[in-house]
Amino acid sequence: MSSACIITGTDTNVGKTVVAAMLVLALKANYWKPIQCGVAEGVDTKIVQNYTGLPNERFFPEKYIFTEALSPHRAAEIDHVKIDLEALQPPESDRPLLIEGAGGLMVPLTRGALQINHFARWGVPVILCARTGLGTLNHTLMSVEALKARQIPIHGIIFVGGENPDNIETIAEFTGEKILGRMPFLAEINERTLMQAFAENFKLKDFEA
Repeated sequence: MSSACIITGTDTNVGKTVVAAMLVLALKANYWKPIQCGVAEGVDTKIVQNYTGLPNERFFPEKYIFTEALSPHRAAEIDHVKIDLEALQPPESDRPLLIEGAGGLMVPLTRGALQINHFARWGVPVILCARTGLGTLNHTLMSVEALKARQIPIHGIIFVGGENPDNIETIAEFTGEKILGRMPFLAEINERTLMQAFAENFKLKDFEA
């Protein structure tokens, strides 16, 4: 993996936070969630820290935390905050840096800026998280097409959910992108189960630059 990589999803609640926690452990990486929308169930940075058991120094603070679990542009408006796009720059990290995006690729950060276009400005490779079930063909193929249209490098695709080999094979054939593996649903999420999931479903060499 390059010095930094974005963990993003084809949709909201696709499972990218659990994937990010697994990769932070497996790749010995640092974690940054630039924009957190919604605090009722806790912020993702603390959730990842609880899952992994890693110390505070492995986590960079959020640039923005908004109360409501909405698209960043609307969550910011409700909290009477204006997102400064120029201030959204990846921090310097002494380890590989995993950056978790907010929701899906095309969510607006402001009334005039989509998240995917901000990713393009960074020029950082993307790991795309996708569901295995119904609807994933459309969502994933459109997401990959949008990334390619903006010349955003795709490191690979991680599927989340139950076994569905035909969906995974179909997406691989249509996109030509590397399938990094499938993250199964975990009954319990902690350092042990995350590392076991990585060992059983992924290969470390696929994440090497």
